Amino acid sequence: MTKNILITGALVAALALAGCSGKKNVKPEAPPADGYGQSSTPYGEGSGEYVAPAQIGAAGATQVDAERALSNNVIYFEYDSTAISSDGDAVISKYASYLQANPTARVRLEGHADERGTREYNLGLGERRAQAVEASLLAKGANSNQVTLLSYGEERPAVQGHDEASWAQNRRVQIIRQ
Repeated sequence: MTKNILITGALVAALALAGCSGKKNVKPEAPPADGYGQSSTPYGEGSGEYVAPAQIGAAGATQVDAERALSNNVIYFEYDSTAISSDGDAVISKYASYLQANPTARVRLEGHADERGTREYNLGLGERRAQAVEASLLAKGANSNQVTLLSYGEERPAVQGHDEASWAQNRRVQIIRQ
């Protein structure tokens, strides 16, 4: 048994040394990241080359920036309303831009309501909220074949509770990338 352990140890050491052998064409390291994981100096993605901020422009946003922009995927609504707030409109604008830039991308709009009202009414309200978000997405340039709707009504609350703070978080449409 000791012999097997020695042979295994020798193999592991040999593999470790082989993995460390001469690296060539090492790219320079990117500058230190700021608190958000973004480099404080603009570099071309994966190139290791400096890119002046003026050369980046709106179209040069990195994948990380795009993911961060799309991380907020919830539009909240007032009680018994389908009106989209200015905060919700900003979320929709980011997703509309994403869908325009990615014609094969698809999203599902999931409408929700709080627990007040009948089950049937809340399913309808969730659907009307999803339709309002869909209409806004389409008005901002998304294609109708990129969007599907689904209403859960009160069935999938984001927060369990029977107070206004809980209900406010449950009155929503979630944009789910597919």
